[in-house]
Amino acid sequence: MSAGQDATRAEARREELAERLDVVRERLAAACAAAGRAVDDVTLVAVTKFFGAADVRTLAALGVTEVGENRHQEAEEKAAELAEESLRWHFVGGLQSNKAAAVARWADVVESVDRRKLVARLDGGAAERGRDLDCLVQVSLDDPGSSGTRAGCAPSDLPALADAVAEAPHLRLRGLMAVAPTDEDPAAAFDRLAELHARLRGDHPDATWLSAGMSNDLEQAVERGATHVRVGRAVLGERPSNQ
Repeated sequence: MSAGQDATRAEARREELAERLDVVRERLAAACAAAGRAVDDVTLVAVTKFFGAADVRTLAALGVTEVGENRHQEAEEKAAELAEESLRWHFVGGLQSNKAAAVARWADVVESVDRRKLVARLDGGAAERGRDLDCLVQVSLDDPGSSGTRAGCAPSDLPALADAVAEAPHLRLRGLMAVAPTDEDPAAAFDRLAELHARLRGDHPDATWLSAGMSNDLEQAVERGATHVRVGRAVLGERPSNQ
């Protein structure tokens, strides 16, 4: 492929991303207005897993400052390649215990702390990096009797896990993250999440972040207090066929 063709493809992709990003931002603005909230109350985390560094660099040029990844090696490589960009990297996927320390060395936020075993390893990785790591506890919203498969700690385990994160020297408990179950109305699930968040803030007043809502349900999440929404497909399009 010639240099001219490469440039044409790059410009077409930039236009596509700009259009998609505009649509998502308009959705967020409308959702905030409907909920009586300021649009600045909600942070867009563009989930860039499976998409290359070039797309992330384009999004940064379009004003995106927070990006989400769920595969350690891919994310670590992108973070290194894009070190000159003013980006905050969120790890949003299931985290293996043996990779937790490594993730803490490049991530600015880990949104998926779902069990006690991760805490010490994340803390150790953050200590090696030399700065504190923002953490969200991921809580499951699946009904115990449902067929749902979303990750997260059980609501009954949330207080102890949150305490463990808050007590870790190099971790900062920022709040909660959750994914709506696949087998129910997300609005009902996010109602439960809002209640759990209110209880958490009773014990940890600074845990103000609530990460909820994705491409299909960000409006319901914003209505129920989400401070961060994690949007992949609506911004970047369908996953590349080679993944």
